[in-house]
Amino acid sequence: MNDGINERPVLFAYDGLEGAKAAIRQAASQLQDRRAIVLTVWQPAGPSRAGRENPIEQHARRVADEGARLARVHGFDAQAIAERGDPVWERIVQSAEEHDASLVVLGAHWRDPMNPVPTGLVAAAAADHTARPLLIVHAPPPRSIA
Repeated sequence: MNDGINERPVLFAYDGLEGAKAAIRQAASQLQDRRAIVLTVWQPAGPSRAGRENPIEQHARRVADEGARLARVHGFDAQAIAERGDPVWERIVQSAEEHDASLVVLGAHWRDPMNPVPTGLVAAAAADHTARPLLIVHAPPPRSIA
């Protein structure tokens, strides 16, 4: 019985950091020839100016495009999307619903080299608010300088 899971896209929550890159690489090692949506969520920093494009949104589009290129290199048929969302986890969960994602893939990040505690707050919140399958990938901890 085919439930269409291979026809539904994988949703990558992508912020351009190493954890998100590791998540794409890890998912590629487990999934073959799948459609993917690479979502970058941006938050407004202040009031928008009429007639001018928001530089934060422009940056988010570039980050999403970078993530889609990386996903394509790893065998996904990837589409880049940048969307406004506050909080970020909520936009990820909503987008997964809107696109009927078969899997949501997120990277968890490290705080800093002096305090390598994973910060996966967005990943944890998304996991708490969706029934969709999630793959949370931790990037390797930063290397200490000796």
